[in-house]
Amino acid sequence: MRPIRNRIIKHVRIRAAELVPHELNPRVHSDAQRRALRMLYEEIGFARSLLAYPLPDGRLKLIDGHLRATMDPEQEVDVEVLDVNESEARALLLAIDPLAQLAGYESDTLEKLRATVEADSAAVKSLWQTLQEASERTKRAMKRDGAEELPEQFFVLIECADEEQQRALLERFTAEGLQCQAKLS
Repeated sequence: MRPIRNRIIKHVRIRAAELVPHELNPRVHSDAQRRALRMLYEEIGFARSLLAYPLPDGRLKLIDGHLRATMDPEQEVDVEVLDVNESEARALLLAIDPLAQLAGYESDTLEKLRATVEADSAAVKSLWQTLQEASERTKRAMKRDGAEELPEQFFVLIECADEEQQRALLERFTAEGLQCQAKLS
């Protein structure tokens, strides 16, 4: 594996209004999300840098942080500046949020964290309530539209030493009546 390049070239503080929003930013921000961010700002403060890259004229164009930049255009915000070209910036714009969404939660740890934080943070408690309400609205809409709710599925992933072991286990489990598939990564 080749070494991973560090593309961060500097951190700057700049008035949010001076940042150039990316014209291909596909994210939309609901009023509930704006309220949740406003509550976090009021309770904790600004706690995460925006992400941008320099344009030829020296201005900074946003990749991540469009909502934070619009919350108070006069506020000075911290920005991580990347040494990326337009093509790489578009790839990051498209990948950052979906990549984060691929992460799951370990349910017991999540519940412990929520119980601890929600007792002290009205902003976080409100955010989680909003997420739960949105999830319930989606389920109701799916039922109303006749969409089938997907059943829960449970999987076991077994790492094999080689293709021969994979084939042998697949044959054994199939013979035992289990539904299984061979995968390669």
